[in-house]
Amino acid sequence: MQKVNPIQDFEQIKLLADSRRLEILRLLMAAPATLTHLARTLKQSPAWIRHHILALESANLVEVIEVRRTGKVTEKYYGAKGGGFLLQQMILPRGKKPTLIFSGSHDIALEGIAEHLSKHVTLLSLPVGSLDGLVNLRQGLCQISGAHILDASGEYNMPTVRHLFPDRDVEVVTLAYRTQGLLLAPGNPKGIRKISDLARSGVRIINRNAGSGTRLWFDAELKRLQIDPAQITGYEQSVKTHSETASMIEARKADAAIGLQAAASQHALNFIPLFEERYDLVLPREQEKPLIPLLDYLQTAAFRSELKSLSGYNTAHSGEQIPL
Repeated sequence: MQKVNPIQDFEQIKLLADSRRLEILRLLMAAPATLTHLARTLKQSPAWIRHHILALESANLVEVIEVRRTGKVTEKYYGAKGGGFLLQQMILPRGKKPTLIFSGSHDIALEGIAEHLSKHVTLLSLPVGSLDGLVNLRQGLCQISGAHILDASGEYNMPTVRHLFPDRDVEVVTLAYRTQGLLLAPGNPKGIRKISDLARSGVRIINRNAGSGTRLWFDAELKRLQIDPAQITGYEQSVKTHSETASMIEARKADAAIGLQAAASQHALNFIPLFEERYDLVLPREQEKPLIPLLDYLQTAAFRSELKSLSGYNTAHSGEQIPL
């Protein structure tokens, strides 16, 4: 099994910004090749290929893996140093305020928090879902994550956090409890009342992205109800945020979805509550200092007042640290 090599050096990133070198690297990831082979594939001269190969070789991205001699002819076969490459360099704005990346499950309250804290820190959002957000945090691709993963034990987030960070000192703080349920078109013209109704003929849904806490809950519920996802029209169509979900239904591009009550309220949709979940923020303690303004804000009456303005948010445990 070939390995995936992380790219963390800025010089390597600059080198691969050239689409020609990137294409050569892709070809060498697929199979070893000589300068002549590459020149024929890319319809360029061997001298042109050699120029870019030398640059890739000096950046430690490709190497000579075999030398073949046939009579007086010597051919060098080049190969990539990895079966794949993972770009791990975050390019962030430089300024007086620290810039932090949030990666995890989308949350409507976080948008307001980022605006409130804009004097102290720039918080950039990368909504990828609960599970992928925690993986990004583990890999150093963000400084804070947010999750609402319900474990088979009935506990939120902690089993997953313990599994992914056995050797890291991380802090888990509850942002809020949130109500999720069925988001429905205004007036609920399809008469949808429960999850099993989503499998009816003529009903279209919009799904959340794989790895999101909402998608994990939905898939577990379908399994419990013994509903084949193939029976549900729109199951393969997904978006990454609750706001996008609600917008799709508001635009009548879907009849139903699983999402936050707050998103339904903001888009004037019908809503049927299904469950309340705990949404936690997860951060490594070495990143705690630049996040102090955020952690302090979670303890304030102003924060609780802001959350209470959002439908379906419960602030009773907001700001509480959960021991690992």
